[in-house]
Amino acid sequence: MNYKEPAPINPHEDDPFESMMSRFDIAAEILELEPGIYEYLKTPQLQVTTSIPIQLDDGTIEVFEGYRVIHSSVRGPSKGGIRFHPKVNISEVKALAAWMTWKCAVVNIPFGGAKGGVKCDPRNLTRIELEKITRRYTGNLLDIFGPERDIPAPDVNTDEQIMGWIMDTYSMHIRHTETAVVTGKPTYLGGSAGRREATGRGVRIVGEAALEKAGIDPKNASVVIQGFGNVGAVAAEEFVDIGCKIIAISDVTGGYYNPKGIDIQKALEHQRTHGGLLKDFDGGERISNDELLEMECEILAPCALEDQITRHNAGRIKAKIIVEGANGPTTAKADPILEANGVIVVPDILANAGGVTVSYFEWVQDRMGYFWPKEVVNERLARILTESFNSVARRAERHGVNMRIGAYVLAIERVANTLKLRGIYG
Repeated sequence: MNYKEPAPINPHEDDPFESMMSRFDIAAEILELEPGIYEYLKTPQLQVTTSIPIQLDDGTIEVFEGYRVIHSSVRGPSKGGIRFHPKVNISEVKALAAWMTWKCAVVNIPFGGAKGGVKCDPRNLTRIELEKITRRYTGNLLDIFGPERDIPAPDVNTDEQIMGWIMDTYSMHIRHTETAVVTGKPTYLGGSAGRREATGRGVRIVGEAALEKAGIDPKNASVVIQGFGNVGAVAAEEFVDIGCKIIAISDVTGGYYNPKGIDIQKALEHQRTHGGLLKDFDGGERISNDELLEMECEILAPCALEDQITRHNAGRIKAKIIVEGANGPTTAKADPILEANGVIVVPDILANAGGVTVSYFEWVQDRMGYFWPKEVVNERLARILTESFNSVARRAERHGVNMRIGAYVLAIERVANTLKLRGIYG
């Protein structure tokens, strides 16, 4: 489990929830949402803060704070990852839960949105301590989790093993094995083929669609990837497979630039032999994070954490297309600057939806007890994401807005229509 450093804090930008709401408000105005529907859709359905006391390996007791926010279950059980990070807070989790609602609706899968987190520093915890935190967190949320209620998944600093612990803890309490309570599990425990690579593969699928829309041949496209973790590294391999040239990559140790193209397999091998990091990688010139983001290229794929492109650096972005592999890498105040400069932004709620799409496939496979080969998973993923990209592009063109607002309009309309058809109980 590779630790990811927190993103730089931008005190001059909106907090994550307000940033999400500013896009929501624009889409709501376009859709002319009734005030009551507006209030319903913007308000999280459930917010939980829970105390997680555990005994550390040295015998001392420490109490951690955990969160779970269910934003919506209008279209189906809520779905969303769990992150372990020292900077986790309820505002961030609320924003991410809402993003999950819109993300699931954009790709038209029958889930609502949720998110969870535990405020802890995984670098300072042993594997045994992480297991204790995971199991206590799960135990505290037994009444919330469930394959028909709320389905967690991996996120920042959580992995397949942590999902396995959640599944086991839940199963022990209900007295039978329930694989469908989480996704992103090891395949031995009911995980889906292709799940680990799904988000990165999805970044490439929509990136390729954006290149086609812009009339750019992938063989003439240079790509810059911020964040060489699971999402960024897989996306890099996928872009190379369609003929693109990766000219810059980065992780927490810094950025690396090679105008002739970085050897991605060499970078992956370096990572494998250097504790999962790119530190001292000799396949490119060292560059800063700012230099990487502001590099001239066809595609910039920010695959790290939130708030990387802000109103302070948006005017210096030279990429023709931004494909948001991370959640919320662009702040709301950066959007109009990028749009004015003609930068096409494939928004996070579409660009990184590959993960939740294959999580949906995993949930379906777990519930029927029959598993698909990877080729089938990948074909169905490509079909859903390509159709979703085209639907978002058409909606953006119809309303004369950028793709981000087009995605929000499409997602909010789907959730609002479902809500109107269901009605309000009470």
